[in-house]
Amino acid sequence: MKRKRFLKSIGIGGAAVFTAPFISLASNKGRRSRGGCVLIPAETPGPFPLDLSANEFYFRQDITEGLAGTPVIQKMRITGLENCLPIPNVRVNIWCCDLEGGYSGYGELEGSTYMRGYQITDDNGEVEFRIVFPGWYPGRVVHMHFQVHVSTNYSAVSQFTWPHDVAVEIANNSLEVYNQGPDPMTPEVDGAFIDGYEHQLASLEWDENEQAYVSFIEVTVEGAGIDRVGYLESQAAQVFTLLTNSPNPATDHTIFPIYLKQDAQVEIEVWSISGKKIYNDDLGDRSKGLLNYRINFSDKGLSSGSYIFQINVKRQGKTHNDIRRFLII
Repeated sequence: MKRKRFLKSIGIGGAAVFTAPFISLASNKGRRSRGGCVLIPAETPGPFPLDLSANEFYFRQDITEGLAGTPVIQKMRITGLENCLPIPNVRVNIWCCDLEGGYSGYGELEGSTYMRGYQITDDNGEVEFRIVFPGWYPGRVVHMHFQVHVSTNYSAVSQFTWPHDVAVEIANNSLEVYNQGPDPMTPEVDGAFIDGYEHQLASLEWDENEQAYVSFIEVTVEGAGIDRVGYLESQAAQVFTLLTNSPNPATDHTIFPIYLKQDAQVEIEVWSISGKKIYNDDLGDRSKGLLNYRINFSDKGLSSGSYIFQINVKRQGKTHNDIRRFLII
C-alpha cells in the first residue's frame, strides 16, 4: 500500500474544507514542556487514514460495529501547551487496525468502516470512545492513531500504545478471537516509539462494573486551553464569532450569542453526542450584528444529556463553522 499523508483538516458537517499540511509538533519527538505539561510527540498518520468528514456516520462513540474482541472504553483529554488547561470543542479522530492487523477501508477491507470515528471534546477537554482492543501486524506494536483538529490551520497527529504486559494478557485470555496470539513486539523496539514513549502510553485497567477495560491518556497540543485562543480559526473569525451560550448546563433553554461581522447566510444544526442530527434550522440571509439564537428544549424535543451545537455561516461561496457542546440537566 502506498503511504500517503492525510492533509485535510475537515470542518464539522463537511461544510468548508480547507487543506493544510500537518504541523510538526516539535523537534526531538516533541519533548517541549511549558507549565508542567509536555507536547505530544508528532508521528506519521500512517498509511491508512481516511477522510472522516461524513458527519452523520463517523461522529460516534462506539466504533466497533460489532467487531469481536475485548471491550475497551478509551478516554482522552486534550490540553493546551500554553497553559496546560483543557481545550474544549475540538474534534478528535481515532483509528486503529482490527484483531488481524487490517485497517478498514483498505485492500480486501475496502468499503468497511469499523474502528474509526471522531468526537468533540467537552468542557474538560475530554472525549470517550468504545473500541475493542486492537491486534498487531509485523513491524508494529499494538497502537492507536489519533488526530486533534485544533484549527483549520493546525492538526496534531500522533499515536499511542498501552502497557505491553496488559496487551499480552488480553490476547492470551481470548486466543479464540486474537488468533495471531499476543503481540511479539514491545514499544521499545517499535520504530514509532523507539526513542521514547513516556507521553504516548495510555493506562489500561479492567473495570468490573463496566465489564470492560478502561484506558486514559492526556494529550498536550500547541495552543491554550479554556480561553479558545489556541484553536480560534482565523478565516471564520473574520466573518463571525460564536460566543459562549448561557445558561449551560441548562434545564429548559439556552441562548447562543452569535456576532456576525459581515452579512452572511446562517444555518444551525444540533447533534446528539452519539452522532445523530436532531434538527437543523436555516436562518437564511442575516445582516451583520448580534444574533441571539435561543433553543427551547421542549419545542425541539431535547431531553437531558449532552449535545453539539453547530453553526454554519456562508459568505462569498465559502462556508465557515464553529461548534459548542452544551448540557441539558
